[in-house]
Amino acid sequence: MNFFISEELQQLYTSTALGVLYYRANVQKSTPALLELLDKTISELRERCTLEDIAHIAQIAATRNAYKALGKSPYEYRNAAEAMLRRIVKGNGLYHISNIVEVNNLVSITSGYSIGSYDVSNLSGNITLHRAPDGASYEGIGKGAVNIEHLPTLYDDIGAFGNPSSDSRRAMTQPGDHEIISVLYAFDGGNGLEKWMMQFKDLLQTYCDVQSVEASIFRGSDKIAVFVK
Repeated sequence: MNFFISEELQQLYTSTALGVLYYRANVQKSTPALLELLDKTISELRERCTLEDIAHIAQIAATRNAYKALGKSPYEYRNAAEAMLRRIVKGNGLYHISNIVEVNNLVSITSGYSIGSYDVSNLSGNITLHRAPDGASYEGIGKGAVNIEHLPTLYDDIGAFGNPSSDSRRAMTQPGDHEIISVLYAFDGGNGLEKWMMQFKDLLQTYCDVQSVEASIFRGSDKIAVFVK
């Protein structure tokens, strides 16, 4: 499965990159230890951050700038990392969904990168990050039809399935043993991706019994192998 960033998107926002982890996992309820770590992190962030601080986190600020460059309001369509941190600061916390979603969210709120995790069995062919065209939409997770027009959006041979604000139902992770890709959406050039991908891998292996993780960073037409462990 190859990943690309479209020429149009590269021209509109040159600092776009993707961090991709590929692994096999049993998607299930999180262990008490993982939930304890997540809830501890949420509590610490709530005490440390204000709403004003969130917009100045480097990775979130970069994503906001990318949205503006692509013609999407970052205020009406907040990226997932920002939206989760705003929930946390307001005292609303995060829902407990599954071990993979919890790891996804834990890395997202601590790094500032929006992250999507997708079931490979529901994807087809190569994957390209495009600027979604006028009028584009898909069925979001728990949201019905989602307006994805002009968002940086992942497309496979079937169509759109994920972006930094809201993912589609088609590729969402489901309980059971599955091949999964987790994608870190980076609009800061991706220079800090490797650290957070290593953390993602460590959490998967510690709390989700994942044995092997393959990770790569994509910038433009370049692929940089990070690790296979």
